[in-house]
Amino acid sequence: MASEKERVRDYMTEHVVSLSPDLTVDEAIERITREGHVGLPVAQGRRLVGFVTPKELLRHLEDRQKPLRSVIAKGTVVAHPEMSLDDAARILFRMGVKELPVVDDQGLMVGVISTTDVIRGQIERVTPSKMEKLRTTLQNLYDVDIDVVERPVSVRGLLPTQKRIYGDELEGRRLELLRGLAEPILVIDKEPQPILVDGHHRVIAALRMDKRNLDAYVLQLDRDIELGLERNARAAGLSSLSDVEILDQGQHPLVEATTRFLANEEPQTRVDDGEDGP
Repeated sequence: MASEKERVRDYMTEHVVSLSPDLTVDEAIERITREGHVGLPVAQGRRLVGFVTPKELLRHLEDRQKPLRSVIAKGTVVAHPEMSLDDAARILFRMGVKELPVVDDQGLMVGVISTTDVIRGQIERVTPSKMEKLRTTLQNLYDVDIDVVERPVSVRGLLPTQKRIYGDELEGRRLELLRGLAEPILVIDKEPQPILVDGHHRVIAALRMDKRNLDAYVLQLDRDIELGLERNARAAGLSSLSDVEILDQGQHPLVEATTRFLANEEPQTRVDDGEDGP
């Protein structure tokens, strides 16, 4: 059985924009264009009838006044709300589509699952593994017990542990935050300053957007000890997020290497100083 967060119902979009089968081809084209979708479900009330894409509608431009019910293929591939996210991803990939209507046992449409939703689900699986690795490392190094809670934290007042970030990566994180795709940051709950371990691009992007809080995995130690992360940060001259250097001239090493490869240039080795990955 899939865990709670791996099911379609946890990631699908519940607000569904659909088309009536009584709309004309011309009206459907206008609606899809206005909504900015790659396709839309066709439904009578909440009962799914089919799914239509611009490509399918283009085949019927000779008679734009035809109703949709006369031009769409009857039935369509769907997902179930209890389906695992992995199974939904496989269907999206195999069918070459970007969205699947989600239909319950009564045949009523309850949402839509998209490739973006699946990506968000995959992203949210990565951070827990990072968190568990960090917790195990700290427990072994310092002989402490560590609890982990997932909660929003204030992005102001965090102690950074990374000296520099990249301007292009910062823009990417800003777009992720706008779309709700950014994974939680990693923070160690410490006095006098909580320590930011992972998520520097996300935090500074949030500050620039005047966003006060971000979701985080917060590690809570059972006793107060000085960590090497703190000593190293202060030795590097870091005491606040304003001390983090933003490199607007250079690209993130992964982006830079890819660009050079595509340009058939010989990539040069560049030291990765531990900034957040893409």
